[in-house]
Amino acid sequence: MRYSLRQLEVFLATARFENITRAADALAMSQSAASGSLRELESQFDVKLFDRLGKRLRLSELGQQLRPQAENLLEQAKSLEHALAGQDVIGRLHVGATLTIGNYIAVNMIADFRALHPHADIALRVANTEAIAAQVASFELDMGLIEGELQHPDLDIVHWRRDELVVFAAPDHPLAQSVAVSDAELLTLPWIVREHGSGTRQAFERAMHGILTDLHIAMELQHTEAIKRAVEAGLGVGCLSQVCLEDAFSRGSLVPLAVPTRDFRREWFLITHREKFHSAGLREWVALCNERWSAP
Repeated sequence: MRYSLRQLEVFLATARFENITRAADALAMSQSAASGSLRELESQFDVKLFDRLGKRLRLSELGQQLRPQAENLLEQAKSLEHALAGQDVIGRLHVGATLTIGNYIAVNMIADFRALHPHADIALRVANTEAIAAQVASFELDMGLIEGELQHPDLDIVHWRRDELVVFAAPDHPLAQSVAVSDAELLTLPWIVREHGSGTRQAFERAMHGILTDLHIAMELQHTEAIKRAVEAGLGVGCLSQVCLEDAFSRGSLVPLAVPTRDFRREWFLITHREKFHSAGLREWVALCNERWSAP
């Protein structure tokens, strides 16, 4: 064999960081050793895997084509190594989740998974839909749980479960006792909403079609808890998933507003890279997503 798994590790780390020094640090190697490994891999096959832009290394067209195969080969090698060592083949999973899922559901999911596989190592990263999709596409994450609709040529995007947004206000808000809030009343309200790029913002804008451009967006915040605190303080009304509002509604610190003229239903999705090798752990995680965690 004319290449080593270590050379592939250097190639993939460099692809991730776009910098040989950072790649070397991640692999606990010296910068010179990492550079030499990458040069040797390219020279052995007389290819160019990166376009060099100063200190930045960007994957060449060939490098982009080879990256999924290299990722899969290393994953299979790790799986084989664990099996040969008699270790739990579930191994380590890197899971990404958007904020509502990550903050209100994913921890219980991990607990369920660990109950079945006590030696499993689950790393959870929480960000908005755009960020999670980008990290799955670049192989930084094994899979993602997202709230927003998405189209990406490199990703498999599969329906997971349903959700619904709820408009809410402080209990002393003038509309708190209203049987139904009209479109005209929606236009008079200051809104505190999630940032662009989030699945919640995407669903909110879709629900408000026809009046969206006339709404008064008073604040854009990246975290659901910050939005809830701002609404509790009387700074405006919000619109978030019912999942993250249940406790506040039960305490009475926030109240739902009925908006029958608008459709706030949405879907959640599971995403993986089309070329991703599905290890035993990833297969088991996806199976449990569909079998145990698919119903709200």
